[in-house]
Amino acid sequence: MPIHTTRFYALQLACFVLFALLLAGAQANPNRQKEDRQSSAAPGADYSGLYGFLRDGEFVQVTVEDQGRVTGFVSRYGDSESDRGVFLDHFFKSGKLDGNQLTFTTETVHGVSFEFRGTVERGDGKSRGDEAYYVLKGTLVENTTDEAKKTSSRSREVALKSFPQDMAPPHPEKK
Repeated sequence: MPIHTTRFYALQLACFVLFALLLAGAQANPNRQKEDRQSSAAPGADYSGLYGFLRDGEFVQVTVEDQGRVTGFVSRYGDSESDRGVFLDHFFKSGKLDGNQLTFTTETVHGVSFEFRGTVERGDGKSRGDEAYYVLKGTLVENTTDEAKKTSSRSREVALKSFPQDMAPPHPEKK
C-alpha cells in the first residue's frame, strides 16, 4: 500500500478515535455537555472542520481554539518531480480567527508554503451534514522557494467549501 494512502488512513483513524473519545466523555455527563457548550465554547468553534483545497482529494483541517487561535494543516499532492502524487502535510505555523476573519500561514514543506487571508461565510449547505455549510473565501498565496533559494509567490482568490460534518475527505480516483 503506498505510503500516502497509509498515512491518510492513519489520519482518518486518529480523527475517528478522537471523536469517539470526545463523544464518550460527553455522554458520560450529559448535563455537563450542555453547560460546556454554553460557557466554554470558543467563539467560531463551529467553523472547525475539513474544507476542500485546490484539487480533488486535497483538504484543509481547521481547528478553532481558545481566544481565536487556529491550528490545522493543509494536506495536498506534491507537484515537484521528487514528490509528485505524494500527500504532503503543511501544518499551520500561525492562525487566527477574529469574528469571521480567518488568517493562517503554513510551514514550508518541499519548498512550498501557503498563506490565507479571508472570511468564513455561510455557504449553500442547509445543515452541517451538507457540503459547503461554511465556505472559506479569500486570498490564498502559494510561496515557492527553488533550489537556488529564489522565492516566488502566486496569489489567487479561493472559495474552500466545508466537507459534510460527518464525512471524511473524498478518496482521489485512481487513474
